[in-house]
Amino acid sequence: MFWISDLFVLMEEKDNKFFRRLGLLSTMALTPVFAMGIGFFIGLKLDRWLGTAPWLTGFFVILGIVAGFREFFRFVKRSQEMMENDDKKHD
Repeated sequence: MFWISDLFVLMEEKDNKFFRRLGLLSTMALTPVFAMGIGFFIGLKLDRWLGTAPWLTGFFVILGIVAGFREFFRFVKRSQEMMENDDKKHD
């Protein structure tokens, strides 16, 4: 039987690097969206429970945006380090 792990063994290093970067880029794109969505739903539930609408929703959406972009910039820094390490390996 053919397993997915066997597929990675068969792929060349170039293809493996491509999929690693593709995964990193998709994570970079989705992280701010999910952080903002999670902040929205936490704020919405707290507003309904405490009757403070729309204050907690706005606060947690802003907190989610800040957290999402913080993670985005951490991913950018990590991807730059990964590309520099890949370039050093090939030199």
